[in-house]
Amino acid sequence: MSLKRKRQAKKRSKNLYYGFSFLSIVIILYLVLSFFNSEKIYRSLHVSLNIIIQILPILVLIIFLIGIINYFLKPKTVSKCLGVESGVRGWYLAIIMGILSHGPIYVWYPLLKDLRDRGMRSGLVAVFLYNRAIKIPLLPVMIYYFGIGFVILLSIYMIIASVIEGKILEIIDYRLVKLRRKDG
Repeated sequence: MSLKRKRQAKKRSKNLYYGFSFLSIVIILYLVLSFFNSEKIYRSLHVSLNIIIQILPILVLIIFLIGIINYFLKPKTVSKCLGVESGVRGWYLAIIMGILSHGPIYVWYPLLKDLRDRGMRSGLVAVFLYNRAIKIPLLPVMIYYFGIGFVILLSIYMIIASVIEGKILEIIDYRLVKLRRKDG
């Protein structure tokens, strides 16, 4: 087993430990607090269940997409479409994917991490996340309240700003990688 894989396994084990520790603490807190105010605990659990029910469909979709990506997309393909070699096409793809994506942002994190592990550029991850703020279903509501000129201008500004942020992130990421290589 290579040194890199050993580090990754150790990190996963540590993350799993912290995850179970946090879950255990939350369960213990709920049990203790249920003795003092069981009605609030019940309402809290009810709200949590409703949130889980709301995000479950998008979570299933993301898990399905990760499965498809793991089966069909090889790191070389991701690198070609979203990696260093992607050029302008990668930026356009990240912008479009960001605008078209729906659901809570945190459900997209595992997919983006998987794509990044397969070669997606950090700047394109930032562009994707930035462009999630442009919501196609909400554009008519924005136009109603703010006018079409404002909405078009704001959307264009957000797309341009996302690319600038992505480029800045890539510069920082490049320098950090360069420093790590120099130190290691």
